Amino acid sequence: MELLCIQSQEHSQLPLAELKAVIECENISADIEVITEGLVILKNISEDNFNSYYEILTRRLGYTHEVHELIKESNLDTFDEDMLSINWSTYIDENFAVRVKRFHTKIDTVETERNAGSLILSNCDNIKVNLSKPKTLIRIVVFQNEFYIAIERFKLNKKHFEDSKPHKRPFFYPGSMSPKLARCMVNLSRVKKDQLLLDPFCGTGGILIEAGLIGCKVVGSDIYWKMKNGTSINLDYYGITDYRTFNLDVRELKMYEKVAAVVTDPPYGISTSTGDIEGDDIFKEFFKSIYNNMKDDAYLCMASPHYVDLEPIASEAGFDIVEQYGIKMHRSLTRMISVIRKKH
Repeated sequence: MELLCIQSQEHSQLPLAELKAVIECENISADIEVITEGLVILKNISEDNFNSYYEILTRRLGYTHEVHELIKESNLDTFDEDMLSINWSTYIDENFAVRVKRFHTKIDTVETERNAGSLILSNCDNIKVNLSKPKTLIRIVVFQNEFYIAIERFKLNKKHFEDSKPHKRPFFYPGSMSPKLARCMVNLSRVKKDQLLLDPFCGTGGILIEAGLIGCKVVGSDIYWKMKNGTSINLDYYGITDYRTFNLDVRELKMYEKVAAVVTDPPYGISTSTGDIEGDDIFKEFFKSIYNNMKDDAYLCMASPHYVDLEPIASEAGFDIVEQYGIKMHRSLTRMISVIRKKH
């Protein structure tokens, strides 16, 4: 069986990296085929595992917008014939809608949706079209002359990423990370449900919210009591209960149990945010402080400015950089997202 993933195109590498990280940490057995940027198929999924894999992906992913069961691959010449060959009564419950998504093609989406809907109706009794609130969504993705006919079984909660933007939380402070990027970084850390995740520069708690929502136990600390308190307010607001927050300097960090992942956005460029240190020393102190608080197989995912060379700092502290991705913020700043692992 196969899953069709429609991904965000706001970054050229992060959506696929996030998907691969989730597949790795959740031990999902599937082959990845990248059709084009923003369109990925997961192939050779066993029927026994299909629903559980589907549910995991829709629960976790941030930079993937939709996941669908792929019913059939077709093309411009055989599309009508292929649509009619599908036993739609096994897929559609009472009513349906067809939605077409295009990649590198000028096909008429409205006409294709109408045509597909007509073909389904001609081949199936006792069903209706419902464009506003369909019980069944048929998703047709067209890439050049190729057609991918799919059905939505589990929805991603895309509304969450809009509703949980920093300024919509009870406690807000400027400069907070977007929920999508925070979710992606949590996923890049390879953390799993019920494992413990730490953010030692928790700020307003954006990273901890996303980790908590996928079922992690979370702990956050910040040198400022106001941030520590604000994080607790925000975690409570999103219904996250398995958390602890502390008001302390990262150099004083001594965890009650070693963590499975660290995900954080250190306050680079703001010397007061770490008390009395600034520049690269912030990162040196950070790596030194968290090393003994992490399990041996733990990952760290962190943001940093492009002008800080993390490689020698991380290596000296006992870490290896596994992956790095750049996000252009403005002309003079690129934010680097680094995936880092403790050396064995």
